[in-house]
Amino acid sequence: MPENSTSKNSTPSGLEHDEKQNWAASPSTVFNHFATSGLSVAVATGVTHPLDVLKVRLQMQLVGQKGPLSGMGKIFISAVKNEGPKSLYQVKIASGMFAGAIATALTNPMEVLKVRLQMNPDMRKSGPVSELRRTLSEEGIKALWKGVGPAMARAAVLTASQLATYDETKQILVRWTSLEEGFPIHLISSSVAGILSTLVTAPIDMVKTRLMLQREASGIRIYKGGFHCAYQVLLSEGPRGLYKGGFAIFARLGPQTTITFILCEELRKLAGLKAI
Repeated sequence: MPENSTSKNSTPSGLEHDEKQNWAASPSTVFNHFATSGLSVAVATGVTHPLDVLKVRLQMQLVGQKGPLSGMGKIFISAVKNEGPKSLYQVKIASGMFAGAIATALTNPMEVLKVRLQMNPDMRKSGPVSELRRTLSEEGIKALWKGVGPAMARAAVLTASQLATYDETKQILVRWTSLEEGFPIHLISSSVAGILSTLVTAPIDMVKTRLMLQREASGIRIYKGGFHCAYQVLLSEGPRGLYKGGFAIFARLGPQTTITFILCEELRKLAGLKAI
């Protein structure tokens, strides 16, 4: 009897010990997690950034009014022809340095500068530092946090929609099809995640852009906040106004989501980590 008692008690403690070992990640494992995720996002962002520039310019068409809109192709040709290919990568280094490392609220000033430089090619020669000085002197430091609410909401909704959709799609495909863990299932799942996240975040992205580009040097304030901006866009431009630049958003966010998840899965495999 004593022997059986000892045997029964030893099994749970052994399992508990194994669980503790599994949960205690080594520094190299933690580094691998951060490195694979960070590299995936960096590559995806670098490849798709030109589409972000086009998206901003599409969103700022016919502000406060309805009418025919220029397509992404026409704006792309115009930007390259009049401003050169570099115009599609304004503030890429500055925004890229901060976006992945600090929370959205803290990087909002960089996002404001990025959007303004993307919208105004004349500022390209002076650069972000000059635009920062001008913004501080004419509009005050609060101007650097314009659109911070929608920006934070977009970041939260984007991350949630991408991860939830990717994970759920993978589970459905594994359960209802003959697909197994690998490139095909990663491609399909990430594509679905890109489509859904675009539909969910496009209106929030529109509001964020409008607020960040609103200048108050002359005391004129068109939008009082995120909800007011959305209401005014609906009122003056119609429901379609909230989805201006929607195709450009998908053309950027779709490939970015796909590249991020596929590359992350492959890097995790190389690093000896489990699939997402």
